[in-house]
Amino acid sequence: MRIFIDSANIEEIKEAADMGFIAGVTTNPSLVAKEHRDYHQVLKEICALVDGPISAEVIGLDYESMIREAQELAAIHPNVVIKIPVTENGLRAIHTLNLKGIKTNATLVFSANQALLAARSGASFVSPFIGRVDDNGNDGLALLHDIVTIFDQYLLDTEVIAASIRHPMHAVEAARMGSHIATIPFSVIKLMIKHPLTDAGIEKFLQDWKNK
Repeated sequence: MRIFIDSANIEEIKEAADMGFIAGVTTNPSLVAKEHRDYHQVLKEICALVDGPISAEVIGLDYESMIREAQELAAIHPNVVIKIPVTENGLRAIHTLNLKGIKTNATLVFSANQALLAARSGASFVSPFIGRVDDNGNDGLALLHDIVTIFDQYLLDTEVIAASIRHPMHAVEAARMGSHIATIPFSVIKLMIKHPLTDAGIEKFLQDWKNK
């Protein structure tokens, strides 16, 4: 399972990228808004830091706006992938962009039906929001399992991105289920790295060294 970072904060992305395991980045309008910076400039800086898929989301809801924004974003860098929500207009846009050779990430996926339709429309990636599904009293990991199983059964080229990761066990279970990718907030990545036994072991080694 490849690890993406879900962030628009340049310092977070740089710190994670320097550790060597980041294979891509996902952003969204909410993440970019927190940075109070120009969206296109942020994307350019991210593309300079991480050599992998960089998901950038359109905000238009009608088909024409989606296509126009997608082409503007895709022109920033070859690694930019266009995030498009799974709606009727979104699926139409995904199909059109696929024909134009522009990669897409079908976002705000909350059902296996949505994921399957997006894949068949030509999406390069689909992003089930497992944490948000949990928040609404359902089982996000069960949804992820269904999507991975269906895609594997029919050998679909579309990759599954486990999104809306809330805690380290989400990442572990996503890997166990065979998700191609997990996109993870920096705060959760830091929790994945840390373990109290590692800290205790380091402390013991240092104490033993002092007492030699």
